[in-house]
Amino acid sequence: MTGDPTDLVVENYQAGLLLAGGSSDDDNGMKWFLNRGGGGDVLVIRASGSDGYNDYLYEELGVNVNSVETIVFNNANAANDEYVLQQIAGAELLFIAGGDQYDYYQYWKDNPIEDAINALINDKQITVGGTSAGMAILANCYYTPPGSSADAEEALGNPFHPDVNILGRNDFLDVPFMENVITDTHYDQRDRAGRHLTFLARLSQQYNVQMRGIAANEYNAVAVNEEGIARAFGEWPEYPLDIVYFLRTNCQTEFLPEVIEDGEPLSWMRNGTAVKAYRMPGTPTGEFTFDLNDWETGNGGVWYNWTAENGVLSQIETGDSDCLDGMPSSLQNADIQQFDISPNPVYDVLTIDLSEKSEVRIYDISGKNLGTFSGDNQLTVNVNDWIAGIYFVEVRSKNTRSYAKFVKAN
Repeated sequence: MTGDPTDLVVENYQAGLLLAGGSSDDDNGMKWFLNRGGGGDVLVIRASGSDGYNDYLYEELGVNVNSVETIVFNNANAANDEYVLQQIAGAELLFIAGGDQYDYYQYWKDNPIEDAINALINDKQITVGGTSAGMAILANCYYTPPGSSADAEEALGNPFHPDVNILGRNDFLDVPFMENVITDTHYDQRDRAGRHLTFLARLSQQYNVQMRGIAANEYNAVAVNEEGIARAFGEWPEYPLDIVYFLRTNCQTEFLPEVIEDGEPLSWMRNGTAVKAYRMPGTPTGEFTFDLNDWETGNGGVWYNWTAENGVLSQIETGDSDCLDGMPSSLQNADIQQFDISPNPVYDVLTIDLSEKSEVRIYDISGKNLGTFSGDNQLTVNVNDWIAGIYFVEVRSKNTRSYAKFVKAN
């Protein structure tokens, strides 16, 4: 314990979530965390290490708090300790340190600690944070390997590799805005994008749900306020790798992986848009944001399409969040023409006939949106500089969507 051991009862604390990517903590992210505690008591819980957070949080960041206490769990027996449960219940801020998330899974799941943390999050509604292993369990889905941690090559090469185990969902911590979300940390530093994609594929396939993901590089933190607005802290652009990621599976009707079997490399294409990824810099002021209410609205970041083909990850910049919602994956192989386009094949100028005022989008065969246009009766698009190949036109008018396919000739 550092500071006043007397429990200070405050009322002006705020709900929130801090997800830190591991290694050294970002000072600005931690200041955001401390400022939400109303000057009350901070509790750090962990399963290894010592009290290294005490002085850092109590005095080194310049934010007033009543106390900082660290409790180190050596085994699951402490989950029934009355003092431990009392200190958790009295905290205005809770921080879960790094270490081994399997220890947290063993020591806290399905016992009074799980209940106490969920009560802080959902009843008392304080801000909870975690770094590395702590971040790994602060979502409604989690990865807690009992042995070696899977790398991207293992996961993509076999989504059911023995190291890709204990992928839980909705049976541990219940965190607002984290439904069907799985996190990952030390991201680019340990080349974990491929395994994160595999986690989404496994969970999507097992539960038939469209999964989401949040990832942070080392030294970065994702801060989520009570309204579900996430911001990223880091030192970008001074450090170009200070980046966080928000992932979501494709919003097509058919979104599950095409090949996901034990012993087989993962293939998850879905017209080149299996997973939409928003890559957002973390800055000292955290001015860039992403909305976890719709998983689409962001500023300061760039959208990518992520796919896996025969165990090989591809990340292609798209510039927009559109993921061909409502467009069936069989469209590439279907001869569909629901409105007139001419000429087809086209060499230079494509003419699209419209029955009413509409928004028109054109996609290449990978699913990348090449442009969004508007027109009333007839729309012309110059495609002279486009490469030869197959393209799709989507016409959106009122509540209907129509499609056509054309060929760009040399």
